[in-house]
Amino acid sequence: MRTVAVVGASLAGLSAARSLRKQGYDGRLVVIGDELHRPYDRPPLSKEFLAGTLGEADLSLETDDEDLRAEWLLGARAAGLDRAERAVRLADGREVRADGIVIATGAVARTLPGSEGLAGVHTLRTLDDARALRDELAGGGRLVVIGGGFIGAEVASTAYALGLDVTVVEAAPTPLAGPLGATMGDVVSALHVDHGVRLLCGVGVKGLSGERRVDAVLLEDGRSIPGDIVVVGVGARPCVEWLEGSGVELDNGVKCGADGRTSLAGVVAVGDCANWYDPRAGAHRRVEHWTGARERPDAAIATLLAGGAVEPGVPRPPYFWSDQYGVKIQFAGHAAAADSVTIEAGAADDRDVLAVYRRAGVPVAVLGMNQPRLFTRWRKQLAATSS
Repeated sequence: MRTVAVVGASLAGLSAARSLRKQGYDGRLVVIGDELHRPYDRPPLSKEFLAGTLGEADLSLETDDEDLRAEWLLGARAAGLDRAERAVRLADGREVRADGIVIATGAVARTLPGSEGLAGVHTLRTLDDARALRDELAGGGRLVVIGGGFIGAEVASTAYALGLDVTVVEAAPTPLAGPLGATMGDVVSALHVDHGVRLLCGVGVKGLSGERRVDAVLLEDGRSIPGDIVVVGVGARPCVEWLEGSGVELDNGVKCGADGRTSLAGVVAVGDCANWYDPRAGAHRRVEHWTGARERPDAAIATLLAGGAVEPGVPRPPYFWSDQYGVKIQFAGHAAAADSVTIEAGAADDRDVLAVYRRAGVPVAVLGMNQPRLFTRWRKQLAATSS
């Protein structure tokens, strides 16, 4: 391989570039990113950076002495993939021809229809998003968070600590029921109520009111929630539109094998846009977590460099963490696979708990709230059981 193009310059793309060099690739390496920024860490955007306790320099994912001998094309959006020419087409008309291609274009935050151009309405996915939201929160006022998932919960927690009046609106009966299951989702989301943050569940959002700037969130049950600032945290969609017609199979992102290989030879996918096959579940899963973006590129690059000749391993169970209201929340595995959940340590009412999810008596997931040591032991056990 003379040239490898990594399309995406966030954590997954950077991890892929690092893995290429670590695994002995010494050819031309081109990293393409649609943002102007060098790779930065996203998890602090909703927490320390938003609170003003962490600066932009602290977000850098690169070390001062790191040199990947890469060509960086930043502020360059991928617009298409020509499989016949082995070329990535950019929106500005340029092309990057490559023998190997790593798709790492991530995901973009979903927006609320009708909110375009209305001041005070934010999503939080990029550094620029976080800058804009941080400046608004500094002025105080009433914040309404639409969506009780992890991003929404972390923003609510940060805004509460900054002294804002905060309301969280969640369409589902129980926030976080998808990733954590209803029982533990209820326990974790109760952190809002513990701290005096209003939590409205089981009601959808009809729209927003305001002429030039938002002044309220209108609910489907007829209520109106006053708000000076609105954060929309209703998930993200994979950035794969540029691959339509390329021959890369798409299905909730880029459909991949257990090692990141796609339907096109010489093309692999990693990160939030990659829908990897999970041998444990016998199904594809798209994992939008920091740890997966850091770890899985090693397997994908091994596959790319070997031309698909290596036998895929079993990816570690997905792991993610969240910090809310001073509580460290950690989770590994798949809650949806469980038929029972038991509390092994601590007490749910104290938000200091270790819960194990099982299927037919076998652990398939574990949740910790302020239980880092015990959680780490269970996470290792879960990985050993699943391999």
